[in-house]
Amino acid sequence: MISVCVIGYGYWGPNLCRNFSNADGFKLDAICDISDKNVSLSKKNYPGIKIYKDYKKAIKENNFKLIVLATPTSTHYNLSKFILNSSINLLVEKPLCLSVRDHLNLNKIAKKKNVKIFVDYPFIFSGSIRYIKSIYHKKKYGKLLSIESFREQAPIRKDTNVLWDLAIHDVSIINFILDDSNLKITSLTKSNRGKKNYSKININLRSKNNVDIFIKNNWKSPTKIRLIKFIFQNAIIYCDENETLYKIKVYKSYKNKFNQYSLEIPQIDLTEPLTNLAKYIHKNINKKTLNNEDNKFNFSVTKLMVKIDRK
Repeated sequence: MISVCVIGYGYWGPNLCRNFSNADGFKLDAICDISDKNVSLSKKNYPGIKIYKDYKKAIKENNFKLIVLATPTSTHYNLSKFILNSSINLLVEKPLCLSVRDHLNLNKIAKKKNVKIFVDYPFIFSGSIRYIKSIYHKKKYGKLLSIESFREQAPIRKDTNVLWDLAIHDVSIINFILDDSNLKITSLTKSNRGKKNYSKININLRSKNNVDIFIKNNWKSPTKIRLIKFIFQNAIIYCDENETLYKIKVYKSYKNKFNQYSLEIPQIDLTEPLTNLAKYIHKNINKKTLNNEDNKFNFSVTKLMVKIDRK
């Protein structure tokens, strides 16, 4: 049984607590948060679990095998460094950190202490995105020509910007599907240019296979949008995470008929992505070998995010 502590019981922490308390092979032993309100809420929701305000005290008094970090973005690096130096495996709510140097340093510590780093990019564990990845590699609908992703409306955060909050989902998804760690930035526009917590960004990328990619993110929007369009030679696939059941819609084009399509709704795995993530961690946490593929993927996301943020 893998003993788990979740640090941070704010926006995303309750989802992580629920999944790890229900996941086979894990035992949620403790929750940490500095907020009196969040401490009170966690005690109410998990009356049999140890609750701490001081994460260092929690680590000192217990023997956790995995710590799940769901704190503000700006705190990730220092907290991650302390946890890894304590020889504890780590799952961090995206992003792991905000610089290439910090990312490499955390990898170095994890290797020295023989522990693993996992990053919570939830959508790459969703049935919808894994379906798209399979379609892409099988070339079922011909060559992939372009991707258009729209992710709008979310709580405005003071500790980060819309790039690290929303666009990181798009970057991780596209990197995962295309297996391309060297996406090129062709153009981008930001609102509030020069300010750290800008609220809107449009990004144009190009893959090594000349797939054109457009990403639009905006915290301030009257509607919540989570739509990605994959334009293939012979079909257009809509991936809409706002949908409860029909997250994937395949519009197959008729030959020689302009703008005429047949609609197909495939069966996909609707398991909650965090459930699949917990299963993945359970499968890999005890392996003696380092998770090199995870490290490579996570680093490629951080590297591109930093390049976009600095432009």
